[in-house]
Amino acid sequence: MTEPRADENRPTGLLPLSQLLRLSAYWLGLVAVANGIGIILQERIKDLVPDPTIQYTTLGIIQAAGVVIAVLVQPIAGSVSDYTISRFGRRKPYILVGTLLNLLFLIGIATSNTVLAVGAFVTLLQLSANFAQGPFQGYVPDLVPASQVGLASGLIGLFTVLGVVVGAALASIGLATGDFTIPTIALGVIELITMLSLFFRLDEGRAAKDRAGRSWAAVAREAWGRDVLREHSFMFLVASRFFVLGGGAFLVTLLVPYLERAQAITDPEERAVLILVATGIVALCTAISTIPAARLGDRHGRKRVIYVACVIAALGMGICAVAPSVPTFVVGAILMGIGTGSFLAVDWALMTDIIPKASSGRFMGISNVATATNGVMSGFIGGLLIDAFVRVGSPELGPRVAFLLAPVWFALGALLLRPVVERRREDDGSPGVVRAEPGVA
Repeated sequence: MTEPRADENRPTGLLPLSQLLRLSAYWLGLVAVANGIGIILQERIKDLVPDPTIQYTTLGIIQAAGVVIAVLVQPIAGSVSDYTISRFGRRKPYILVGTLLNLLFLIGIATSNTVLAVGAFVTLLQLSANFAQGPFQGYVPDLVPASQVGLASGLIGLFTVLGVVVGAALASIGLATGDFTIPTIALGVIELITMLSLFFRLDEGRAAKDRAGRSWAAVAREAWGRDVLREHSFMFLVASRFFVLGGGAFLVTLLVPYLERAQAITDPEERAVLILVATGIVALCTAISTIPAARLGDRHGRKRVIYVACVIAALGMGICAVAPSVPTFVVGAILMGIGTGSFLAVDWALMTDIIPKASSGRFMGISNVATATNGVMSGFIGGLLIDAFVRVGSPELGPRVAFLLAPVWFALGALLLRPVVERRREDDGSPGVVRAEPGVA
């Protein structure tokens, strides 16, 4: 059995809390952009596409075009960053460029008034966002020791939730005022601020891998090398998180048509308030559940926490789907928040445990294919259903039927998690060198 090299193992030095917070804060910026733009586009599509029978199908097509970009760009950017040598480190150049381009493309979305222009800038936004996010995701395996990975995962979940709140709050301002220009640009400014804290104050730690004379094109091709298929636990975990995250995405991506059609709330200002209130309640429940769930994952196993999270979230979405009134919907949203927070608290920790650490940019980039695509696919499928029910004269049923798909998604996510071997990987060079966690089957 090959002994792992010291520079390839997970770091052992504890990170100060300030570094863990700085590492997590950029997630706030990334998620604020994704969530805010998602809500803003749900409202703007009604002006861009007057025909109500194809509005959400068109929105799904616009967003789906960016999925191909995300799938290709993020793993390649993450893999290339594993080998990058620069005065700023191996991850930061990509994060800086991607964030600056994000701001530029958000300005483009804010100032565009045609479907083609908005669609083009949304696609470019996917390009720049994934260019930054692929390398950024390598930081947890790069920097966080095993004893802190549960805490780091919980903090990432917490800041992810805060990003959802910030994005929803800015989108709600646009909904209430009818002007989305400033809120859209503000999303990019917030991401830029969180990036600067990371860029100037975070020590990157792990050195770049040796290219061994290979070209950058060869390194880029390595991102999708077939060796990844041998990582069975990793592949099943990526598939599982696609469906678990996608189940929750039905709520976020279809909230505007749900309130407008299923709950008959047609006043934009009232809808804006309800979106902010609902998002805030979900976020609060998610935030409250993240740290306890992370501790439970450390003690009893991360898979067990995810199974329970799927059950709670599925129940919540089922209640939302059949809710006769907004208060009942809020009850379902609370359960969704608890389930989502519990999942987010341990998902990152489990992924970090099982991937090869020296290639963390590549593997975390591939893993985020699930993150980048789940919301778009949920929105696209839900949009098709919503438009179909408009065509048959029952627009109020479309969002409800779409919401009922979420429990199915959670069930598939739980089933795909079963083959994942919950062990902490200690060696990057030999796939077989792992250390079983105490008490984990």
